[in-house]
Amino acid sequence: MELSIEELNKRFGTKSAVSNISVTLQPGVYGLLGANGAGKTTLMRMVCNILKPTSGRILYDGEDINRLEDNYRNLLGYLPQDFGYYPDFTAKEYLEFIAAVKGLEGKKAKKNVAQVLETVNLSDVAAKKIRTFSGGMKQRLGIAQAVINNPKILVLDEPTAGLDPKERMRFRNLIAELAKDKIVILSTHIVSDIDYIADDILMMKGGCLILNCPTEEAIHSMDGKVWECRLHQAQIDKMSERFRIVNLHHEAGNEVSLRIVSDTQPISGAVNVVPTLDDIYLYHFEDEEVRRDER
Repeated sequence: MELSIEELNKRFGTKSAVSNISVTLQPGVYGLLGANGAGKTTLMRMVCNILKPTSGRILYDGEDINRLEDNYRNLLGYLPQDFGYYPDFTAKEYLEFIAAVKGLEGKKAKKNVAQVLETVNLSDVAAKKIRTFSGGMKQRLGIAQAVINNPKILVLDEPTAGLDPKERMRFRNLIAELAKDKIVILSTHIVSDIDYIADDILMMKGGCLILNCPTEEAIHSMDGKVWECRLHQAQIDKMSERFRIVNLHHEAGNEVSLRIVSDTQPISGAVNVVPTLDDIYLYHFEDEEVRRDER
């Protein structure tokens, strides 16, 4: 099973949303990283054949997805950032409706609905209306509708946004379990979600693919570029102007421990530390809106 994206471009008027992307995907989890506006959602909507590319093509096992039509759509599972649901449906009714839309009928539909409710741990609330669900329960229902047809390609757009840490952990474990025999594209700006489960990293910036490699290789690309040092509180503003600070930790007295991303040693006494995906994200998106943690 192989999904090939070849020289894909998408323009909206004069704006280029996706620019000349080529990548080949096989079973596994691909973490799609990028700041807001990087082109991630546009790319995923083209993979799902919802948007047509301006140029380029997408092939599934060597065949253009436009020629496969319904046969390709039957292979897909898609969870958009804001998936649609009917609040007065019960979880079971909603999934039965989605099953029908995806061409599942009779015993097959009932079996699949029961299985996915069990998979996402919603069996005990199957008869409750969706409007009574928490955000985490709705997200689990979202993944249920995406996998109800046992898709070969699973596309997830910001699936853990708004979830609490416990729900995010459950969601990551669920995705990892589902990904054994599927191509999973997981788009997020929550870097730790990718860190835990992605086999490969795809990073987009300005519509372009700027990184495409195994997760471990991506992390090692930052070797020698991540530093830790201790400074006096009064020095922080000056350091913030000169360097990219990943996070800071207030120590006893007026000392602050800083984690800095820099090609060179930021100050005398700074020592290299093991990099993470958070460091890679900040390194590439220093001019974008990024998440900084202060403990």
